[in-house]
Amino acid sequence: MSAVTSQSLKKSSASLLEVPWPLLRAVEALADAPLSQIAERLRDATFPYVRSSALVIFTEDCTGRPQKKAGDEEIIARVSIAELDALRATLSEEEPWFGEAEIAGPLRPVLALKHAPSQALLVLTDPQPFGQEDEAGLDLVRYLWGIAARRIREKVADAPPSYLLESRAASAERVRVTAELTDLHSTTLETLLAALHSSALDDAAVRAAVTDLTAKALVRLRTLSDRTNDLVKEPVATAFERLREDLRPLTRFSGIEVEFIEPPRNGRDLPGEVAHAARAIVRGLLLAMIEQPEVSRVRTQWDCDGENLLINVRDDGRGALAPDAPNIIRLDRRVQALAGHLQIEVMPNWGADVFVTLPLDPPAPLAGDVAGWNLGGRELEVLQHLAAGQRNRTIASTLGISENTVKFHVRNLFRKLDVGSRTEAIALAHSHGLR
Repeated sequence: MSAVTSQSLKKSSASLLEVPWPLLRAVEALADAPLSQIAERLRDATFPYVRSSALVIFTEDCTGRPQKKAGDEEIIARVSIAELDALRATLSEEEPWFGEAEIAGPLRPVLALKHAPSQALLVLTDPQPFGQEDEAGLDLVRYLWGIAARRIREKVADAPPSYLLESRAASAERVRVTAELTDLHSTTLETLLAALHSSALDDAAVRAAVTDLTAKALVRLRTLSDRTNDLVKEPVATAFERLREDLRPLTRFSGIEVEFIEPPRNGRDLPGEVAHAARAIVRGLLLAMIEQPEVSRVRTQWDCDGENLLINVRDDGRGALAPDAPNIIRLDRRVQALAGHLQIEVMPNWGADVFVTLPLDPPAPLAGDVAGWNLGGRELEVLQHLAAGQRNRTIASTLGISENTVKFHVRNLFRKLDVGSRTEAIALAHSHGLR
């Protein structure tokens, strides 16, 4: 081997020894990190250059889990989307910012960087002070953050269907909980106004009632706020009990007697959006009914046939509830948004009877000639049993539902098939091949 070659090898070996292997390994770990671990990997990678008590990523690419966090549990457990969004709005494009910001409650020192293409935000809390001599470390943090932000976008784009379904479900749940908070505010304010306008209470009683209602409302608001990121299904009995609790203060001051007919306790769990919509619909119907003259009693009943939540609300007024009233039209739109159906039977001098059907699952497409009837799955089953000549009691026993539920479905079948009797419904079913 020549002297020149030997000398070149020595220089090459020396150069290899100078390669920053810890940094390269950190980059490799960051590039391979699953979404659930990317905050921890990024914190491990940045810690040698800028030490921090916690690292928080806020990205709208991951709608299901917009926050990714690592570090001090006291910080990562309390930091909120509102705080991160407010901080992000103050930052310029990709320019590191060092200062104080409200994170996890109090003002604390932070280092914040924004990724321009995705508008994702990186926050390092309580970073060690750095001066001019630490610019190289800050540049490395910025470089590593760029890798992490790009990898988040790539991983979300390549995510399996199960992740996308979970993410979209979480987004829908946040919207639902926000709507529930709005409805709770509305109920509380309406109840407070009812108490203040009540002629049956003196000033001391009104103050005591309003104080009690406000305290309970605040507790419930905080409870709902804590559920924003949860995906929930409510047992039908629990959802109905929440309805009863929601309406109790309002009915206390209205002078209207409300009778609650509970659903079977072993009924199928309700999807969160169905449970929330059902409570809001019943509350809206109750408010519309008590505005009528001579209404002294309202009955609300829930039932579940395994595929639908069945709601019935009836008053004892003079039948003055107008199906085309703006508040009823708004409720009907809410029902239709869930592929449900609202029907009102107004009987002059005998009150109003409202029936609402809310499917628990998206409606399955129907095959054959009956698709044009727009029947739900349970309605089609009832029609098939009708076509076979079975009576309501037999149908109820076969399907494991109550006879009243069968009558409910038969009434809907008459409307959808545009017939006036069981004989006509059976003849029409036979003509379309149902036996």
